[in-house]
Amino acid sequence: MAEYYDALETRSPEQRERELMAALPGQIAHAQRHASGLARLLADVPARDIVTRAALAQLPVLHKCDLHGLQHATPPFGGLSATASGDLARIFMSPGPIYDPEARREDYWRAARALFAAGFRRGAIIQNCFSYHFTPAAAMVEGGAAKLGCAVIPAGTGQTELQVQAMAALQPDGYAGTPSFLKIIIEKALESGADIRSLKKASVAAEAMPPSLRKWLQGHGVQTVLQWYGTADVGSIAYESEAMEGLILDEQTILEIVHPGTGQVVREGEIGEVVVTVLNADYPLIRFATGDLSAVLPGASPCGRTNTRIKGWMGRADQSTKVKGMFVHPGQVAQLRDRHWQIVKARLVVDYDAGGADRMILKCEVEHGDDTLRRVIALSLREVCKLNGAVDFCALGELPKDGKVIEDARQYEK
Repeated sequence: MAEYYDALETRSPEQRERELMAALPGQIAHAQRHASGLARLLADVPARDIVTRAALAQLPVLHKCDLHGLQHATPPFGGLSATASGDLARIFMSPGPIYDPEARREDYWRAARALFAAGFRRGAIIQNCFSYHFTPAAAMVEGGAAKLGCAVIPAGTGQTELQVQAMAALQPDGYAGTPSFLKIIIEKALESGADIRSLKKASVAAEAMPPSLRKWLQGHGVQTVLQWYGTADVGSIAYESEAMEGLILDEQTILEIVHPGTGQVVREGEIGEVVVTVLNADYPLIRFATGDLSAVLPGASPCGRTNTRIKGWMGRADQSTKVKGMFVHPGQVAQLRDRHWQIVKARLVVDYDAGGADRMILKCEVEHGDDTLRRVIALSLREVCKLNGAVDFCALGELPKDGKVIEDARQYEK
């Protein structure tokens, strides 16, 4: 018999829609009263009239790529937060930089639902391998685990040998982090002979997971490997259930899939940009365009949950992309070009290596290049993007003239 986090997950679609639309005018009015930036964006919008999706679709879209400029003009949150900075629990700094607030509320990021769907219950131990450094992913898991009554090993990223040592000694029931890092940990355990057989489930996010990687993880003892999708701005947006047929929308989220750059809703099933309105009183983002691409799946999940399903993360609407859970932006490629006068033109290509992990290659058109210059540019790449990558030199004029600064060459499951 299926288990559910709460009764909200099995509401009829009609009841869910009524309740979300009934809450929407209050959310908009609250944003207008308490968040100066949203008050400007939603000036002259009669909140009481926004009670349908058609009415919501007439409101302006707030793009993630605009947050840096808004926050620079009105620090720290661009006038989008309805809670004073000193009253928050944490303030994060995501790449950009973009500052993200976390309020003093239980399971603020709404991650408990995704962890529950992945099989975690009270008394379980989770090795949390999301980053604890500036970004909120680890805090999302911490909040969800506390809500469920799970213990957390705050492992963070890197230090693979210590990760294996902790798993062998503490015998966690499961893992939270990126799927590629879990593969690295398992490979290290196999190499050292460490016993990490207690690890039976994983809740993974922050990067795409090819079917081949899920199959590899399951073949090495992690029986349940389920994804969830969210952003540092709004928290959990959707999660995978045991049915593994799409990602099910969070119960506090109103989803739209729109044509990138226009805000116009696409027809059901078409790929477009994920736009969300989350019922969050502290950070009341209205029609927030994440920059991620996805599409709505027809029907309900076979698991019995009745909310809308999406196909999952299918790339970026702009040229920004995620590599090993970290965003890389075109502006960072421009920084690299500015640092090294020898680079005439640059293009960052992201694909998978032979093991299915994300790989980054900076292709540079240079007139004269040698191994010393290659090493220097690779160090700059690490410093600017916080990720390791290879550097390849190209002849002048060799790179495509298509306007792309970042090329995501990974093939995503459609």
